[in-house]
Amino acid sequence: MLITAIMLGFLIFKVWRWNRWLAALTIGLFLLVDGIYFASNITKIPDGGWVPLAVAGILFTVLTTWATGRKLMRNQLAESAMPLPVFINSAASVHRIRNTAVFMSASPDNIPSALLHNLKHNQVMHERVLIVTVLVAEIPYVDQDKRLEVHNAGHGFYRVIVNYGFMDEVDIPNALSGLTNIGEPFNIMTTSFFPGRQKFIVSKDHPGMMVWREHLFAWMMKSSESAMEYFKLPVNRVVELGSQMHL
Repeated sequence: MLITAIMLGFLIFKVWRWNRWLAALTIGLFLLVDGIYFASNITKIPDGGWVPLAVAGILFTVLTTWATGRKLMRNQLAESAMPLPVFINSAASVHRIRNTAVFMSASPDNIPSALLHNLKHNQVMHERVLIVTVLVAEIPYVDQDKRLEVHNAGHGFYRVIVNYGFMDEVDIPNALSGLTNIGEPFNIMTTSFFPGRQKFIVSKDHPGMMVWREHLFAWMMKSSESAMEYFKLPVNRVVELGSQMHL
């Protein structure tokens, strides 16, 4: 109840922007009552009240470690990312092979690391390259006619944004099946999916988080659902490219 009152205070002051005196009076009343209840319950902590506090502390640590680690990962990927127009110009002379390649990217404007690794090691690119970004809107469902946004970047590159609501089931092959403006209709049997996968190496030389939290985040990433499963990519059409990263 005390935490709820504090969160309500942030909402009133920062979002709703009530009159300061009225907001302070309202929140002060809640804090006074909830503070009395909280103080009366402190005496129960040595007699077993520490158990739910310990459970809450563990859950809080796990969730904040995941959120912080993901933020550090996105920042590091963004720093090393190459803008799409720059990549297209620099890769104009690369040998192109038939069919379509799909690369998942957190940003529609930058090149995903999997594409860079594929070019570095295989020295070829497909004749059609789709840079696919999934955006989850703050609404339960997104209409089918608003699902796809396609932007032709030239030279066989297309930026595809797939919009979902937070209650929609993510299914990339099903969403892409409606593509018709990428030179020829989308055919999953001639398409290769290249999801990236990062392996995190704990290092004291990169103090993004405390070392024990980096170990925890690395274990969580290893145990998390793979991109292939999350996006429902067909197993026989996936080429997973991995890389190592320091936090």
